[in-house]
Amino acid sequence: MEGTEEWKTQLEAWKNQLEKWLNQGIEYSQQIPPIQLYAAITILLFTTLLLLLIRVFKRVKSSTIVLTGLSGSGKTVIFYQLRDGSSHEGTVTSMEPNEDTFVLHSETAKRAKIKPVHLVDVPGHARLRPKLDEFLPQAAGIVFVVDAVEFLLNCRAASEYLYDILTKASVVKKKIPVLILCNKTDKVTAHSKEFIRKQMEKEIDKLRASRSAISEADIANDFTLGVAGEAFSFSHCYNKVTVAEASGLTGEISQVEQFIREYIKP
Repeated sequence: MEGTEEWKTQLEAWKNQLEKWLNQGIEYSQQIPPIQLYAAITILLFTTLLLLLIRVFKRVKSSTIVLTGLSGSGKTVIFYQLRDGSSHEGTVTSMEPNEDTFVLHSETAKRAKIKPVHLVDVPGHARLRPKLDEFLPQAAGIVFVVDAVEFLLNCRAASEYLYDILTKASVVKKKIPVLILCNKTDKVTAHSKEFIRKQMEKEIDKLRASRSAISEADIANDFTLGVAGEAFSFSHCYNKVTVAEASGLTGEISQVEQFIREYIKP
């Protein structure tokens, strides 16, 4: 019982002290001119808001690069070259996304602290493409891999897949940059990146016309591409689209590394 009484006495003392401090605070605030008080409150609110915005900005800054494209284009080989500096010959078509977080292999010898990259290799098979939607909202960039040797055989299918990506709300609203990576350019029969760019622009222009004819409000795509009355060009896209060359087997991937480091600073 004595302990309970002591506790109540202590609690009452704390209560009285808090009331005293509160009254002193009120008296002090009443002595401050209204203009100064409002200015202090404004500065406090502004500082709090600024700190919250900084925290949100840091939180959403992504380090994810998504590798995608048709099956057989060489995405997985590019993935391993970026991570290990090896082509890992003998890789088979991926049935699940292949992902890892690492410092680019070409940067491993550098002594300075380097920001790692989260790289996701999304399967290119048509049935597995919905998995792409799981990673696009967090992507800092998209690498769309094209087989430069078998390009003409796959031009239509590759252009349709790229069209779907470029018209997704998750890509358009965040203006996620896209790199069209022409792979296997070490082969004599490989097409140049300029040829591939022009052919894909022509194919996407046809797609625009055909899909618009089917429906004015195409439910399969969130946005439309291009400028009305003009032939389609990648420069018309909401986000930046560039074209580069690479050879996964020989390890010539400098252009894709430059793209990654443009959007994920080391």
